[in-house]
Formats: sequence, structure tokens, C-alpha cells
Amino acid sequence: MRTLLGLLLRRPIVGASVIPLLPDGRIVLIRRRDSGLWGLPGGIVDWDEDIATAAKRELAEETGLQLTAVGRLVGVYSGASRDPRFHSVCIALEARVEGSFQIFDQAEVLEVKAFHIYELPTAGLAHDHAQQLEDYFAGKTVLA
Repeated sequence: MRTLLGLLLRRPIVGASVIPLLPDGRIVLIRRRDSGLWGLPGGIVDWDEDIATAAKRELAEETGLQLTAVGRLVGVYSGASRDPRFHSVCIALEARVEGSFQIFDQAEVLEVKAFHIYELPTAGLAHDHAQQLEDYFAGKTVLA
């Protein structure tokens, strides 16, 4: 039993982050309640859920927006220090989105806002989201 618990509890958690693009080209970010920092919408993949479904669910919960199309894979980010809470592996996806802002997960999100590329608050973003956005704008698909 101890070995089984060790295998289950000492493994990275899998999550998804979404780079949401509105039809006008703006990128949507959320302001996180835990840190007050801006970041990409996303979260942990639930049991029995695939990455695309998790991305769609997290986007809706955190922003109220609907995912209309998944774009390209931006990267898989797995550095042990990328999230200060725990070791997580994050799959970052580009997504076309539409709808109106509404926060359903108020325990995690303070604010939702759309930014033009030149307005993005890239300094001090949550987790490694600045790197994810940098890789996205560079057209990269990374394994980091």
C-alpha cells in the first residue's frame, strides 16, 4: 500500500493552459486570486478527461468564453519549478474563442481581460506563462 501511495502521490499533475484568441486578435488573460498575477486560463485535467476537454472546461469556468477551435500545440512544459504549488506538467494550446466574459470560478479568478499583443503584461505573469506566450509568438512548439 505504501508503494502504491508513493507512485500515485509523487507524480506530476497534468494540466492545460489556453492561449485564447478572440476574433479581433486580442488575447484573454485572467487575474489569479491566489497571487493577484495575470495568467493564461487553464487548470488540472480531471480524471477521465482528455486535454482538449479540460481546456474547454477550464476556459469556460474561468472566463465564460466558449472554445470554438483548438489551434496549434504551443508546448509541453514540465519543469519542476514552473508552478510554485506543486510539480505539474502543462500542455499549452492555442484556441479560438468567442462569447462574453463571465467568471464562474470566483474562488480562483479575480478578473478577466482581453489584451492587444502590445498591451500584454508579460512581466510578472503567473507560473511560466510569459515563456508560453513568448514561444507562441515565436511560432515554436516546445518540449520544456
